[in-house]
Amino acid sequence: MNEVTEVVGQETAKVMSDGNLSITQLIVDASPLVQGVMLFLLLLSVISWTVIIQRGRYLSYCSRMAKQFENEFWGNIDLNQLYQNCKSKKSLSAMEKIFTAGFTEFARMHKQGVKNKDTLMDGTYRAMKVSCSREIESLENHLPTLATIGSISPYIGLFGTVWGIMSAFIALSAVKNATLAMVAPPIAEALIATAMGLFAAIPAVLFYNRYATKVEKLENQYLNFIDEFSTILNRNTAASNAGNQQ
Repeated sequence: MNEVTEVVGQETAKVMSDGNLSITQLIVDASPLVQGVMLFLLLLSVISWTVIIQRGRYLSYCSRMAKQFENEFWGNIDLNQLYQNCKSKKSLSAMEKIFTAGFTEFARMHKQGVKNKDTLMDGTYRAMKVSCSREIESLENHLPTLATIGSISPYIGLFGTVWGIMSAFIALSAVKNATLAMVAPPIAEALIATAMGLFAAIPAVLFYNRYATKVEKLENQYLNFIDEFSTILNRNTAASNAGNQQ
């Protein structure tokens, strides 16, 4: 044990004296467990940035398509024509799916001879709400991954730091006349784990909060559209029933 600790002290002192102390060298010289922690944190960081980029593009696409559809919806276009345009597309945006689900249910119930306005509107509203819930679930996909990475990464890094410092002091405990040159490199190796934990956690937390706000904004936009479309269908149904009674 004494021979091992002396070797550790000599090597660390040599590194300091040669002036070759670098982050890369510290990682290479770290203990296997600390290296494993660093590798795991690097993996979490890669996963985090993959989710950040993918979710950022998807949420931007959804916001753009929602605005585009609202412009079409309020552009004095006939609802039947808008419905046919949506049906002819191979893929629909979230708001187009909500509109199509509501219009399809409304037409189906109307075709079945449902005359009660409340029943007709209730069925249409429920169909749009179900479609909206599915789209919100799609928007929130992978966001819990960012939340998890942001929560656990600092603690994983701290574990690597604590273990590295503990191992360094145990190794140096049997060394006589321990100097700063002998203590600094092992501690620096351990602190890199904390730094990597923060490097993985900070972007994950930052973008999770940002994307959660975007999802909430889109959800409100979808729900507002459902209310507005339901109001239009309700008004048209009431006008149609009044015309039939005359």
